[in-house]
Amino acid sequence: MSSQSTLENDDLFGEAAAEMRADVETHLQQAWDELPDGDDVWNTEADNVLGVLNGLRSALDAGEAEKHLHQAKKWYTMGERADAFEDADDLVEEIQAIEEVIEMLDDAREQVGGLTSTMPQLRSALDDAGVDADDSEDADTDDEDEESEADAEESEAEDEDEDEDDDEDDEDDE
Repeated sequence: MSSQSTLENDDLFGEAAAEMRADVETHLQQAWDELPDGDDVWNTEADNVLGVLNGLRSALDAGEAEKHLHQAKKWYTMGERADAFEDADDLVEEIQAIEEVIEMLDDAREQVGGLTSTMPQLRSALDDAGVDADDSEDADTDDEDEESEADAEESEAEDEDEDEDDDEDDEDDE
C-alpha cells in the first residue's frame, strides 16, 4: 500500500468519523426536541383532578425521544468501537442526560397513571361514606324524633295522671 493510499484512507476515515459524530449529535438534538417542554408539564387547564391528571399524563409522554436516543447510541457505539472519536465525553454526557430525563418522565407518568385510576375510586368511596353518614344521620334524626315523640307522649301521660291526681285530691278536700 502506498502512502498516498493510506492518506486517502485516513481522510476517508476522518470524514466518516465526522459524519458519524454529526449523526449522533443530530439524533441527540432530535431526542431533546421530542421531549415535552417544562411549561407543558407544569401548566394545565382542567375542570377537575381527573382532567388535570389525564392532561399531565399526556404531557409526560417522551414521544419519539427514545427512538432518537437509540439511534444516537447506535451510531455512538459504532464510532467508539472504530475509535473514530477523538473526544466523545460530551456525547456520553448528553446521552446520559437524555436517558435520565426519559427515565424521570416514565416514572412520573407511571405515578400519575396510578393516581388516575385511584382518584375515581377514592371519590366513589368518599361519596359512599358520605351517603352512609347521611343515612346514619337521618336514622339518628329519625330515632331522636321518635324518642322525642315518645318523651312528649310520656310527658303528656304524666301530666294527665297528675291532673287526675289533682282532681282526686280536690274531690277529697271537698
